[in-house]
Amino acid sequence: MSVANFFEDHTDPVASRVAVGLNKLGLALKSQAWAGAGERKLTPTQGQILTLLRARGDRALRLTQVAEELAISPPTASDSVRALVDKGLVRKARAKDDARAVALELTVAGQAEALQAAAWPDFLLTAVGVLTPHEQEMFLTSLIKMIGALVERSQIPMQRMCVVCRHFQPNVHDDRQAPHHCTFVDASLGTPQLRLDCSEHVAADVDVRRHNLIAFAPR
Repeated sequence: MSVANFFEDHTDPVASRVAVGLNKLGLALKSQAWAGAGERKLTPTQGQILTLLRARGDRALRLTQVAEELAISPPTASDSVRALVDKGLVRKARAKDDARAVALELTVAGQAEALQAAAWPDFLLTAVGVLTPHEQEMFLTSLIKMIGALVERSQIPMQRMCVVCRHFQPNVHDDRQAPHHCTFVDASLGTPQLRLDCSEHVAADVDVRRHNLIAFAPR
């Protein structure tokens, strides 16, 4: 038996090994989250809520939105928010669009904690830094396609990324460096400018999303 045939017969498919690698990254992220949150006497979920509220800026979120965006149950979100309120990191206010609804906002102390909570993945930036710029772009493209597939299968909540946004138009320009277009800012953009979390995101219709995901990076 040749060496090549031996490895073909005794090696898992590439897709399986990629999944194993992603799982290992997930374990590293989870471990780092617990370590970082523990130092600040927060749970990882509480840290994620602070980070989410900070990312939304002056847009206060309702409890249901927090649960949906973090893919956690309403009771878990409620318990975590209650703890953050007790710690003086989050306050409840009336929603601007509905006086009967309650919205969540960061306090001054919460802003400081959110900044620290958002910084814990920095160790990943070091790991990503070993990739060349081209490899990083290819990796980002792959991540976008994978996240998009999970969204379309309803396995994760809608993500506020360019490719599934109403403002995104894939491959409409001849410029290979910036073939896409954002109608919100009326400007062309390339892979380095694509966002995975944009505050101006407006979810596109299902058919448009599917078209964009295919047109964005055709096989």
